[in-house]
Amino acid sequence: MPAQLDTTIIESWHRNSAPWIAAIRNGEIESRTLVTNAAIVETVRAYAPASAVDLGCGEGWLIRALPEVQMMGVDAIPTLVEQAQAAGGGTFRCLSYEQIADGALQLSADLAVCNFSLIGKEAVEGLLRAAPSYLRCGGHLVVQTVHPVLACGDAAYVDGWREGSWAGFNSGFQDAPPWYFRTLSSWIALFENNGLRLRELREPLHPHTGKPASLILVGQLPD
Repeated sequence: MPAQLDTTIIESWHRNSAPWIAAIRNGEIESRTLVTNAAIVETVRAYAPASAVDLGCGEGWLIRALPEVQMMGVDAIPTLVEQAQAAGGGTFRCLSYEQIADGALQLSADLAVCNFSLIGKEAVEGLLRAAPSYLRCGGHLVVQTVHPVLACGDAAYVDGWREGSWAGFNSGFQDAPPWYFRTLSSWIALFENNGLRLRELREPLHPHTGKPASLILVGQLPD
């Protein structure tokens, strides 16, 4: 069942790629425009990479926001990759996390970034295990995700699959994908169990609520 749920996520993104592109390019997601877009750009720049790979790049906005970095974007959804290529700013490939875990990417980037793109379970775990295949020795992995404390809601604070929701998004979205909830300690363990030493943890605050809008973790491979 978990592997099937990872597949369900990809199927949902195939159906929702067009409204997602519109939402990103029209600035429809308030938390992104107010907080999290700038937070991930600032974090990547803090490590001054010469080269980077955006894993789950979507329509490629982050690559265009970092023109000083030689970047590659990778996504499993062909429509998103096509739109990213058309907009430019880097090079792009259509690969799933499972293909990357099997060694299909073969890079030696200074930094890899996953911006709200780690939604599943086994696929995400395989992607982190494969970090040495796309990062150089000493390279950094930067992950921005929902903040576990706020995203937990009324459910128990334990790892597990949750039902998805497009609440707050435009009416063009349908069939929200499931997602795998991880506690803060589980996120840290996911990094450390895959040889990524946790270098930094950031909690960008929403300017209106004063609460964390996201969680950013930075891990580093051994030199």
